[in-house]
Amino acid sequence: MKIQSYIVLLLSVISLPLTAQMKKPTAKSMTFSASKVKVGDIIEITVSLSPASGMHIYSEKSTCAEDVGYTRASLTFSGDHFIPVGKSYGIGDEMKTDELAELDKINCKTGVFQAKAVFKQKIKVTGSIQKLVCSFSGQMCDESQCVKIEETLEAQNPVTAEGPAEEAPTALINSDTLKSSNFTDTPTLKSGEKTSYKSGTGNCTELKYTGNLGSAKNETANKGLGLVFWLAFTSGLLALLTPCVFPMIPMTVAFFLKNEDKKKSIRDGIVFAAAIILIYVIIGTLVSKLVGPDAANWLSTHWIPNVFFFVIFIVFAASFFGAFELVLPASWVNAIDKRADKGGIAGPVFMALTIALVSFSCTGPIVGSVLVESAKGGLSTPIIAMLGFSLAFALPFGLLVIFPSYMKSLPKSGGWLNSVKVVLGFIELAFALKFLSTADQTYHWGLLDREIYLALWIVIFSLMAIYLMGKIKFSHDSDIPYWSVTRLMLVIATWSFVVYLIPGLWGAPLKSLAGYLPPMHTQDFRLGNESDVTEITAANCNTPKYAGQLHIPHGIQGYFDYEEALACAKAQKKPLFIDFTGHGCVNCRKMEEKVWSNPEVLKLLKNDYVVVSLYVDDKKIKLSESEQFKGKFSGKMITTLGEKNAEIQACYFNSNSQPLYVLMTGDEILLQHPGSAETFDYNAEKFKVFLQNGISEFKKIQP
Repeated sequence: MKIQSYIVLLLSVISLPLTAQMKKPTAKSMTFSASKVKVGDIIEITVSLSPASGMHIYSEKSTCAEDVGYTRASLTFSGDHFIPVGKSYGIGDEMKTDELAELDKINCKTGVFQAKAVFKQKIKVTGSIQKLVCSFSGQMCDESQCVKIEETLEAQNPVTAEGPAEEAPTALINSDTLKSSNFTDTPTLKSGEKTSYKSGTGNCTELKYTGNLGSAKNETANKGLGLVFWLAFTSGLLALLTPCVFPMIPMTVAFFLKNEDKKKSIRDGIVFAAAIILIYVIIGTLVSKLVGPDAANWLSTHWIPNVFFFVIFIVFAASFFGAFELVLPASWVNAIDKRADKGGIAGPVFMALTIALVSFSCTGPIVGSVLVESAKGGLSTPIIAMLGFSLAFALPFGLLVIFPSYMKSLPKSGGWLNSVKVVLGFIELAFALKFLSTADQTYHWGLLDREIYLALWIVIFSLMAIYLMGKIKFSHDSDIPYWSVTRLMLVIATWSFVVYLIPGLWGAPLKSLAGYLPPMHTQDFRLGNESDVTEITAANCNTPKYAGQLHIPHGIQGYFDYEEALACAKAQKKPLFIDFTGHGCVNCRKMEEKVWSNPEVLKLLKNDYVVVSLYVDDKKIKLSESEQFKGKFSGKMITTLGEKNAEIQACYFNSNSQPLYVLMTGDEILLQHPGSAETFDYNAEKFKVFLQNGISEFKKIQP
């Protein structure tokens, strides 16, 4: 595989694909501690919710201020013949650092349910209960996104009570919960009211539609774990080509073939390969348990782990360059090696453990790199990563034991093995910059603008190409009397990658690396990218709010506020292009670089649409007091621009993942089915047709 292709593949695992499908708890239940009681008895209600795969639910407990950090759970009970006793409370949640509050330099903790969320509520029974309804409101998150959840659980005739009924309200609400929320009840909706995402004005999802919405629909893709597996599998193959591992292959195979019993040799070889896989899968399982979804999100965004990994990768690179060797204590290796001589099943198992320990100086940095990336993917990702790595690592050993004649075709050990190790060092060095860049973008340090990042990559891979040409030598390198065909191909591939990077210094989009370089707006010098910008303020449109804090790529002038964009669309008599996006959305950046940059797409967006980018994860921009409102979908008071945009997306489009692209008129008439990155598969032609169909529908309904 070409080196630059490997780089793109490894970078692409940094963020798993997001879907535009609404995520909800997979199961919910409500049970009662007793079904037959006496009037006046106190019983307990248990409410359980199972989060979507890989996600977790926050409990009601928090040491943060009410308006700080993640959304806490709230349960409201209504029905007949009961009175809530005290507040509802979670059982089995863990208090963990609230990362949202930590970003604002506030140290506090919030309760988290990693698996099933369980809440208790005591009630006093005042008569036989014919109906009881629990309304649950809270937040569910994984390493890449958070979604608001609103669930209703209903029980018919759950409790029969003996004795005369006491007087009680027919629709009791947990007064403690209501008081803490500072909300008022939603007014009864009247027919004919205008649709809105704000409480009290219309039905949440009843937008108007044109007659022909086209064929584009939201589709989901679950390519993340498959990509992680193949990335790790490729890394395992590379680990085999290091000087710590490759020379051991024939020695290890010979160890199993010394037995004259062919069947026993094959059995031992299979056990040996299975043991290697088991060892690395156990490592992945331990990392998965130690990291978890909360830590995965923290690893992806916080500056501390990203700077730490930057330093670690620099250390890995220095080790591969020969500055030092990462070795485990000799006593560990010797103790395990002695046990490998035992017969039976134990011998191959300890031999596998010996190989893992002896090869650590070469495989350690590779395994560490794979684990660092996979740890960002949640609970199952490290396990899948180690399964892929170990399968590639163990496969040659097992196959050569079964088919020993193929050992003759293996290339001989030599200086090329150290060359593989040094090349991996250059790649580790390039990866290190990605971690520093993540912290730099998140906290706006301004250290690694796009051109600086590209300049460093150009230098790193130029040096790698010069090394492959034999013009640079490290301490363990041998002389290169001639170039092999493989080395020639690698030299050509590396120089080609360098040449590909160079135009990026002047603003070339570098689409194959879209989403993984610093954003284009961080680049100071670009040639001809903003020559055809359409001035949106020319046709009775206001100057966009928040333009100094937010941006739209490719010189597109547009809005960041929904109402402003609607007003401009009406004034200019143009359709509206809504881009639900986020600061930390890698798929959004990939769409912008691969699809929006297409000249025909860009022309449509700039000239035929009013564009609005609605950042759903922005927590810094506060709405003025007059702009704050109670969300119809969430039922919560909306105080920030990000909350407002997320409320619009959830209320109108039943979606909480980005990117999501919507075409509508200034009168909120939908022109096409909303589409996600997976809908268009990063294909500019599909996206262009989507935009053109929206324009056609718009023209049909204009007076």
